Amino acid sequence: MDRKTLNHITGIFLTVTVLAIVVMLLGTLRRPTRISLPGTGQNTGTEPGDAAGGDALTVIQVTPETVQAAVSTLFRPSDYSRIVTVEQFWGSGSGTYTASVAVSGGWTRTDRTLSGGRIRHSLTDGETTYIWYDNETAFYTAQAGGISADQEQTIPTYEDILALPVEAIAAADYRTLSDIRCIYVETAEDKAGYSLRYWVSVETGLLAAAERLLGEEVVYRMAAPGAEQAVPDAANFTLPDGTVLI
Repeated sequence: MDRKTLNHITGIFLTVTVLAIVVMLLGTLRRPTRISLPGTGQNTGTEPGDAAGGDALTVIQVTPETVQAAVSTLFRPSDYSRIVTVEQFWGSGSGTYTASVAVSGGWTRTDRTLSGGRIRHSLTDGETTYIWYDNETAFYTAQAGGISADQEQTIPTYEDILALPVEAIAAADYRTLSDIRCIYVETAEDKAGYSLRYWVSVETGLLAAAERLLGEEVVYRMAAPGAEQAVPDAANFTLPDGTVLI
């Protein structure tokens, strides 16, 4: 084979290779399908302009069979602060307390007012937890172990919904709670007769409210309808001895 023929074959090969690479790149650069959570009362449809732009939109309808897929699209903000109110009911009595919560840099601070007026402060990153009371300078340090930041706030972890068998979900839909669009989930009664209700904010991905029931009676209720999505002051993540954790 002479040099001219060899160069011609080489040129054809390079051209085909380049075209193949271009086709592959065009395929990988296509805009991905998006998943959207509709507002209250919106069950199907697409956003204006999506079809024209070639961007497919999948709107998740919330039912007991699909709510886990909807919840899995939510993400909690990395930085926020809010007030959580918890009510507990027993027999003919009840108790209420509030907790101020600040989250940033993987740390969660909870300042919880106890009965009698004492304030319990905790700082945890899921591995180490620091605890002190009121304005004390001494603090207790321990491994977080199985005690999560949600448990420090005494609120349920709504992501537990993802681990439930479908038959354990009694109801699910979109609901509005104090003008907040939420995914609502209700679990079936367990063997002890308890069930849970969750209202998860579509906007923030945070648990806005929850109830625990024994039969038809509410024994626990939490509410945290508002959240400030901004980086909390570093003072929130400073130990009594001046150590700054973030």
